Amino acid sequence: MSARTSPRRSAAGYLFIAPFMIVFVAMLVVPLAYAGYLSLFREQLIGGTTFVGLDNYARALTDERLLGGVLRVAEFFLVQVPLMLLLGLLFALALDSGMLWLSRFIRLGIFVPYAVPSVVAALMWGYLYGPEFGPIAQLAGSLGLPAPNLLGGGLMLGSLANIVTWEFAGYNMIILYAALRAIPAELYEAAAVDGAGAWRTAWSVKIPALRPALVMALIFSVIGSFQLFNEPQLMQRLAPSVIDSAYTPNLYAYSLAFTSQDLNYAAAVSFLLGLVIVAVSYTVQLALTRRRP
Repeated sequence: MSARTSPRRSAAGYLFIAPFMIVFVAMLVVPLAYAGYLSLFREQLIGGTTFVGLDNYARALTDERLLGGVLRVAEFFLVQVPLMLLLGLLFALALDSGMLWLSRFIRLGIFVPYAVPSVVAALMWGYLYGPEFGPIAQLAGSLGLPAPNLLGGGLMLGSLANIVTWEFAGYNMIILYAALRAIPAELYEAAAVDGAGAWRTAWSVKIPALRPALVMALIFSVIGSFQLFNEPQLMQRLAPSVIDSAYTPNLYAYSLAFTSQDLNYAAAVSFLLGLVIVAVSYTVQLALTRRRP
């Protein structure tokens, strides 16, 4: 009987996953394949579209503007991501401690910035950073202090990091808080029997148990950092002399495709950026999940 019904069950399973597979192939696999195809060609004034193989990739590997953008987002990642994850961890531990009043409202308040679209967040912070009419400049002026040039070359990367941290600290807090709520109560009971206080329990029980969630949050942050686009693209209008078209790799690929109309080279840059993200994510995951002897 089971042998007769198994083909029907298999067919039903394929029907259930068919909508996802159709969307996945149409929206991800096909565009990736087409972009890979485009990256192997070049538009020339004489001769039209010409197959050049891996020449676009070789050009990208020696492109100083692209390499500068990659180094810039790497610096952004090394400074912003640890700070953001630390804030998310501290918020999650504070909420899990049960010692905060109105913890639900506090949790919602910390998470709300993530619900704000990145475009709106960048516009809002751009107004706050304004050197003439922004509240920060006005406050500094009222105190008799020089207004900080938060849109200048020396502080722009930090200003962008502040926006991204404000947006995503609450998101990471929710991930870590959910992982904290899943820790077995037996571990807390064992720590209490050993005489561990709140700080010792957090350090020796909670944080080690959060390792898989922290690794996942870190990998998401790697992907997000190297795909940084909305914030610098909008800030470019406020500080065009600081943020150029190659400030980040994603912004550079966008400028190549829609401003310079060099779709072939933009496709190669995008593929190389994807490979960088995969390599960095895999390295981070391998380094943090490798079991020590």
